[in-house]
Amino acid sequence: MELVHSGKVRDVYADGDDLILVASDRVSVYDVVLPTEVPDKGKILTQLSLWWFEQLAGIVPNHVISATDVPAEWAGRAVRCRRLTMLPVEWIARGYLAGLGLKEYEKGGNVSGVALPPGLVEGSKLPEPIFTPTTKATEGHDEFITYDDVVAEIGADTAARLKETTLEVYRRGAALAAERGIIIADTKLEFGRAADGTLVLGDEVLTSDSSRFWPAGEWRPGGPQHSLDKQFVRDWSSTLDWDRTPPGPAIPDEIVDATRARYIDVYERLTGRRWES
Repeated sequence: MELVHSGKVRDVYADGDDLILVASDRVSVYDVVLPTEVPDKGKILTQLSLWWFEQLAGIVPNHVISATDVPAEWAGRAVRCRRLTMLPVEWIARGYLAGLGLKEYEKGGNVSGVALPPGLVEGSKLPEPIFTPTTKATEGHDEFITYDDVVAEIGADTAARLKETTLEVYRRGAALAAERGIIIADTKLEFGRAADGTLVLGDEVLTSDSSRFWPAGEWRPGGPQHSLDKQFVRDWSSTLDWDRTPPGPAIPDEIVDATRARYIDVYERLTGRRWES
């Protein structure tokens, strides 16, 4: 197999007409890969994505060919996938105000051009889920764009279809998570086109790296929420004297252990399955 791309936390190999997507245990915050890994992280995210792909199959096709027909050394953390031509947009749905969405709202009362009611605070539930796309930067940080920007980039028909698909994936995922005591505050999706032109959901879906997960019983608008996702590592890194440029700081053992525990906790709550390394 040929290594065709090594990202911040995933490696992609070509195997004939297929791709093998391998999730590592690397951790990235603010687009910087930290020198410390979180054991089992790649496996947990892969298995959670596979569970979600099954739950969402009726909404949109996905890129998965097989979760077992992969090299043995990557078992559990690799997926055999269809090749896709990825679209140059990060497809983000938000049901609550947090993170960069909160900062954007505080600037002018909107996110990605979507006007929101006045008086919202960190952690506020939005009147309804909104679509807030960003660029997909190969270097630097993603930037907020509007729906009209997406239309200009990929065409009105594709933009409309994938906007609604993004929101439907979020609504379905949020409803399933709510039954299990978890709030999905927001999530990021990626779509591409298969060789036959079909629009396909790719990469990962509704994981602790691509979404904000909060315990519903602890939700208190007006401040930071208890996170069951990568935000926990971001919050730790923000307490350091670090300018968010490489090299990143090493993660202390207690933060590694707490991060791993959060990833396992959300996996077990959502899937109803016990995590076994």
